[in-house]
Amino acid sequence: MWYSPWLFKRIWMESCGLTELDLQSINPVMVFGGSFVLCCLIAFSLSLFIGANVNVGVAVGTGFIIGLCWVSCALGIGYLFEQRPLKLFLVNASYSILQFSIIGLVLGLWP
Repeated sequence: MWYSPWLFKRIWMESCGLTELDLQSINPVMVFGGSFVLCCLIAFSLSLFIGANVNVGVAVGTGFIIGLCWVSCALGIGYLFEQRPLKLFLVNASYSILQFSIIGLVLGLWP
């Protein structure tokens, strides 16, 4: 949804230099399947990091801080060297912050 026409698709495509034709040529099984597997790995590693029996606030806060301070900063370093647009960084970094926060929420609510 984040990269959909309803939110940031246009900004993302423009900043990456992608066209609709580029998107039509991707292998959706590889992209979405690979994304699912990687997201599961992220969730698993975050669950190991925060541990068992953690409250929701701590889990969400931990996910948020990891997304903001670790992932976004790592993306930012690469983007600076690659001279990528600030708009692209903001879209991708905010996605990571939201992703880790939501994973933290799910883990915090998990019985």
